[in-house]
Amino acid sequence: MRQLPAWGAAALVAALTLGTLLAVALRAEVGRGLSPGDWAAIRFTVLQAVASAVLSVALAVPVARALARRSFRGRGLLVMALGAPFILPVIVAVLGLLAVFGRGGLVNAGLAQIGVAPVSIYGAGGVVLAHVFFNLPLAVRLLLQGWLAIPAERFRLAAQLNAPVWRLLEVPMLARTVPGALLVVFLICLTSFAVALTLGGGPRATTVELAIWQAVRFDFDLGRAALLACVQFALCAVAALVAWRVTPVDGFGSGLDRVVARWDQRPADWLWLAGVALFLSLPLGMVLWRGVPGLLAMPGDIWVAAGWSLGVATGSTVLCLTLALTLALRGGWMASVLGVLPLAASALVMGTGLFVMLRPFANPTALALPVALVVNAVTALPFALRVLTPAVADIRASYGQMAALLGLRGAALLRVVILPRLRRPLGFAAGLTAALSIGDLGVIALFASDTVETLPLAMSRLMGAYRMDAAAGAGVLLLALAMGAFWICDRGGRMDADV
Repeated sequence: MRQLPAWGAAALVAALTLGTLLAVALRAEVGRGLSPGDWAAIRFTVLQAVASAVLSVALAVPVARALARRSFRGRGLLVMALGAPFILPVIVAVLGLLAVFGRGGLVNAGLAQIGVAPVSIYGAGGVVLAHVFFNLPLAVRLLLQGWLAIPAERFRLAAQLNAPVWRLLEVPMLARTVPGALLVVFLICLTSFAVALTLGGGPRATTVELAIWQAVRFDFDLGRAALLACVQFALCAVAALVAWRVTPVDGFGSGLDRVVARWDQRPADWLWLAGVALFLSLPLGMVLWRGVPGLLAMPGDIWVAAGWSLGVATGSTVLCLTLALTLALRGGWMASVLGVLPLAASALVMGTGLFVMLRPFANPTALALPVALVVNAVTALPFALRVLTPAVADIRASYGQMAALLGLRGAALLRVVILPRLRRPLGFAAGLTAALSIGDLGVIALFASDTVETLPLAMSRLMGAYRMDAAAGAGVLLLALAMGAFWICDRGGRMDADV
């Protein structure tokens, strides 16, 4: 009986990943094959993901190296700020990038002053630029962990022997960490829908997920959409499997946890740190600069859309935490496998499967909000499990024997021992899920009608109608809701938490 909740959670996740995949596989018209446009979308999806991953990681190496060998006031704040783009609503970041690199942006204004032709952010270049904006900070954080894992004693020995640190210590570390970072960024870029929707979309800049959306919303060709969904699942499954298998082999051993005192700083370190800070902060600054006055230009239905976004995010957070906590308590292979499945089944693939499954029984557009709630919860599940599973294992290792001696088990063990010590990770996981759900522009774009929309979708429609002032105001509101939800949940988990 104690295993029933875990099996129930596993069944729900499996139904929303493998079940929706089966639905699209049965609906796919394999005999008709893929059109030249479909093959072009597949090629562009893979090529832009490769280019985005290579550029993000290549730029992250000198930035992470500068952070690793420089100690300065505000360093911790900069490292913390590198995590912000992960929870930043995609549509808000795109609006900021347009303000900097768009037709009327700062870059083109500067080029006009020197008589150079303007550049266009739309198309393949804009998609890659946006992906680098989102994934460069993630790559920096991943590589920085590799530098911090090298014991200080290795650097001290290299200094005494006047040995080349880059060749003997840093290159072997990068050989272990770079492949994993490349694959993680590649997988994220494979499933990026909102970026391609706003900056791509042309015949030469259409991703597989965008092609799925177009097949459903414009052509209502469910057979083609299902076939493309199977292709997308195959691409993501291969990338997720390879990323899961690529793990560091030999490490550098353990040290005495001393602080690394680097002697090999270079002036270029400050240029890299200033460059990445400017690259990340300037678009957000432009959103605020143009968006605050635009708050007065927003139509009244924006506030209704904001209310729907908050409702969906609240439901997604509750469902995601329930599933994650249930699976983390179960642990073992179940938590590991179900933590990977949603990465292979993207939101658009799950949405397409649910569209096919629901259509014979109900109008899918009438269920847009419940479907978005469930899909957002499942797509955030891997991140919540990554936070909660190690925390539960540590609590059981530290307090399991004492709880057994006191006769605490089941609900009593959960209430007295586990939950009080999970407040911090639960708060962080809740904030992450809420922020991701509030800013999501994925499955809701597939299901939504003209009468019900979330804030990201309303903002996207304002941009499509060239109401940029109102869209900028909606962007400020969306940014405030996403960051506020994360801060409230994360702060709530830390408040009065002494363990």
